[in-house]
Amino acid sequence: MTKTMTVWIAALAVLAAASLSSHARADDADPLSQARILRDPEIPVAGNDKGDITIVEYFDFQCPYCRKVSPELAQVVREDGHVRLVFKDWPIFGGPSIYAARLTLAAKYQGKFLEAHEALISLNEKLSEEKVDATLDAAGIDLARAKNDLQANRAAIDAILARNHEQAVGLGFQGTPAFIIGHFRVPGAPNAKAFKQAIADARAAGHGK
Repeated sequence: MTKTMTVWIAALAVLAAASLSSHARADDADPLSQARILRDPEIPVAGNDKGDITIVEYFDFQCPYCRKVSPELAQVVREDGHVRLVFKDWPIFGGPSIYAARLTLAAKYQGKFLEAHEALISLNEKLSEEKVDATLDAAGIDLARAKNDLQANRAAIDAILARNHEQAVGLGFQGTPAFIIGHFRVPGAPNAKAFKQAIADARAAGHGK
């Protein structure tokens, strides 16, 4: 892990602590509960929302391995047809990653979270705020609305990022990408064969709904 990544992880840890200290933590709101990890109601679902197995990915838009694994994961989920896929922004690669995560989450208010995610994860270059803006605009995201929605919902969006960070650290992940498949922790970047095997193992272990 680079010094820059460490600095930004520390910054996100402060964000997580601030978010949690302002609210009493009820059991059903515990960021590390199974329900919050697998079924955070604030994060839109890809794949089959009624699927029997959930895959959660903790990712950073600037992570090369996240970009590499994305098309294979998408194909596996599409071919299986019964997988819920949840993308959890864990922006550990610096300011542009945090900007991209916040703006993508803001796009959900216009119903385009998944379109924003796909556009940014498909890039193969270093991000800047200008590049994020241009990419989302080209993908059909109403950029002005997204920025307004970000300002209006900044506390809620930052709370999501704080939860994602606390979960990733609490689960022992060291970097991106990292996955929960059923109830199994899967760090690293599996290929399509490994994803299929993990899904089959989760089903065999009774890790469905």
